[in-house]
This record gives sequence, C-alpha cells and structure tokens, in this order.
Amino acid sequence: MKEQNIPYKIYLSEDELPKQWYNLRADMKNKPAPLLSGKTMKPITLEELSEVFCTELAKQELDETTAYFDIPEEILKFYKMYRPAPLTRAYFLEEKLQTPAKIYYKFEGNNTSGSHKLNSAIAQAYYAKKQGLKGVTTETGAGQWGTALSMACSYFDMDCQVYMVKVSYEQKPFRREVMRTYGANVTPSPSTTTEVGKRILAAHPGTNGSLGCAISEAVEAAMKQEGYRYVLGSVLNQVMLHQSIIGLETKAALDKYGITPDIIIGCAGGGSNLGGLIAPFMGEKIRGEKDYRFIAVEPASCPSLTRGTYAYDYCDTGMICPLSKMYTLGSNFMPSASHAGGLRYHGMSSTLSQLYDDGLMEAVSVEQTKVFEAAEMFARVEGTLPAPESSHAIRVAIDEALKCKETGEEKTIVFGLTGTGYFDMFAYERFHNGEMSDYIPTDEEIKEALKNLPKLD
Repeated sequence: MKEQNIPYKIYLSEDELPKQWYNLRADMKNKPAPLLSGKTMKPITLEELSEVFCTELAKQELDETTAYFDIPEEILKFYKMYRPAPLTRAYFLEEKLQTPAKIYYKFEGNNTSGSHKLNSAIAQAYYAKKQGLKGVTTETGAGQWGTALSMACSYFDMDCQVYMVKVSYEQKPFRREVMRTYGANVTPSPSTTTEVGKRILAAHPGTNGSLGCAISEAVEAAMKQEGYRYVLGSVLNQVMLHQSIIGLETKAALDKYGITPDIIIGCAGGGSNLGGLIAPFMGEKIRGEKDYRFIAVEPASCPSLTRGTYAYDYCDTGMICPLSKMYTLGSNFMPSASHAGGLRYHGMSSTLSQLYDDGLMEAVSVEQTKVFEAAEMFARVEGTLPAPESSHAIRVAIDEALKCKETGEEKTIVFGLTGTGYFDMFAYERFHNGEMSDYIPTDEEIKEALKNLPKLD
C-alpha cells in the first residue's frame, strides 16, 4: 500500500528549478585523462577544439575546476516548458514484485523529443546561435538526440543536419519524420555524401552503421561548411554538465521528503544520462559526505565497460575526432543491430570511465530479450511505455528489488527513465513475435576490433 506523506509523484515548483549546472569533474580526485589531438597526439587546446565545437562549449569541455555554471536565462526559459520533471514512486511495480524495496524513477520523457536529450540540445543550440553560426551537424542513434536537436535548432531558427545510424533510420521512420517536421535534414549513415562514409562502406559493405560512423560523417560535414560546428548528444563532458540538471532535480525531490537512496541506476551508452543522474550524488560520495551504490547498465551486445579496454581511442570510426581515454571496444567495432540504438557506441564517457576505474561505480551488461521482458512488465503496471535504452535500467532495478525480496532488506532504489518507447514499436513487435535474439560479441571479435587502438608513446 501507498505510504503516508510520500506522493506517487514528487514535483518541484518552477522556482525550485536548478539555476546552475554541476560539473562533477571539479570534485573528482582523479581527473579524467585529457582529450588528445588526433594530429599532434598531445592534449588538445581550446583553439583546436573550437575548430570542431562552439567556443563556449569547448571551454566547458576542458574545464575541470569550475564546480557550477550558471544556466543562461534563455535556456532556463526553454527548460520551463517541460521542467522540473517528476520523480515517481513506483508503488505498482513494488506491489507486483512483492519487494520491501522502495523504487523511484526520474522521468525524462515529458517533452516532444521523448527523452532527456533536450536538456543538452537546447544548450548547444543556444551557444551556436550566440556565436553567430548558420547551423550545426550531428549524429543520432535511436533518434532521440536528433529529434531533440532538431527541436532546439527550430527554436533558434538554425539549420540542423543529422546523420542517423542506418539501422535506426530504417527501423524508426517516424522518429526520422519528427526530425524533418522540425526542419532537420536527415541522412542514413554510413552514406555516400561524405568521404569518410564512402571509406566505411568500402571497408564494411552492407553495414548497419554505428554511432562511431555517424559521428565521423557529421564532423566532416561540419568542417567542410562555413559557419557550421559539430554537436554531440552524449559522451562529452559538456553534455554530462548539461544533463546534471537531472540529478540536481532528483536530489532536490528526494531531499524534500528526507529520502536517501541506497542504489542509483542508469542505462549507459555514451554516458550522458547516467552521468547527469548520478552527478550530485557522486559528488557527495567523493567528498566523503554520503555513500551510494551506482550501477551502469549496458547492452550485452555493446559492452564497453564490462568487456572493453581502458585506453586512449578515437571517438569515431573514421578517426577524425580527438582521442579520449575511455573504456572502449575499439573505434571500428560494429555492434549488432540491437534495438537500443542509443546504446550502440563503442566507448564510454571519459569521466564515467575514470569513476569506474577508480571503483566508485559498478557496471553490468544485460541481454535485450531480458530488457524487453522488464519493459513490458513496467508498461503494464506503471502505465508508461519505456524506451529500449531506459529499459536496461528498469531490468537491473527489478533485479535489485528482487534481491531485496530474498534478503528482506528495505533498500531505496532510484533509476533514470530516460525516455518513452512510442517510436520503438518495431522493437516491441519483434519481441512479441519471438523474433528478437540476444547477440553477444565473442572475445575474438572484441580482440580484433581492439587491434587498431592508437599506439601512443
């Protein structure tokens, strides 16, 4: 039964919307390794990074000492269209599982893009507009980021060019059409419109594509057009900074009722939503103020944290982006055509990689059929159809709640529900028809992909 004084949904007022982003790196004792220039193999400079990204975003990317950044007023005004987002107590899921655990989820799907991606998209579009650019280029996996960026660019009347991973382009036509509705030009990747796309197609005929491929194409397109810059929806420190609003709101909502979580769970592809969710809690853990257990959940088909190597690697398949020290499967790793398109990236955020390597965070990988079993259960009892990416976190939240059932422990679990699955019905259809498989790369496949790791002195 519902406990007294704890509502089903905890809302913050408009006045309680965070006015600053939190930069977790400022509190990290072991800072993430610096980005390296692909040309010099030395730490990248602001000038070099500004050739690819907007100058202000490049500054945010390199800043590891400023703990808080004021959110510009124009971004705050846009946030107020859909933020603060609710924190929901999953009473019905708890009852279904018959667990003593208390389960909460932070829902980020209450905007047209259907996901958390809009939090950073509007910020990146704002800084591009402020710099006087004509437009931006980007990649998208499942389509949430491309949708969010097309919305943000439309708001600021800017051109938006999206390279969408081919398998998602074909599986999710309606997501593609939402982007086009907001004025974006959407190209399946790898394509024949860029030199790097042609090279990738020659090396991997018939490939379904990957986020690494699409990144390469988007960067090339930006650098060939005057007045354009590249923007990215995950992985980067700047994106994790913008997404910290998720964790700041979550913590404020929990603090409002004196709730302290034991376990915080998020799906992990490039790492932006997980990093944003855990940021203020991880800050407390690093400063020795509180202790929490953090779990990153990744697909078994693309297991960068759980089976990757911690090393410097290119952030893209075409090897034209800077190098990042991260847990990686190799920049030319081609993941299977899993339905969690947003998690099909070969590497993990350098910040999260450092935290994982320091033992401050755990990681698990899960098969997609088990993920969809959890998604279906959640949809039936909680009333929201979750995105395949988000459902990885749901899977492990359920698993942890069932462990509490076995032990009798009353732990408090918080997970990120990063988006809705209403554009993912092809995946749900495959699951319901028994046509979904669990592809897991072999050790030999991963070893082969890692052969091309850059050789550094």
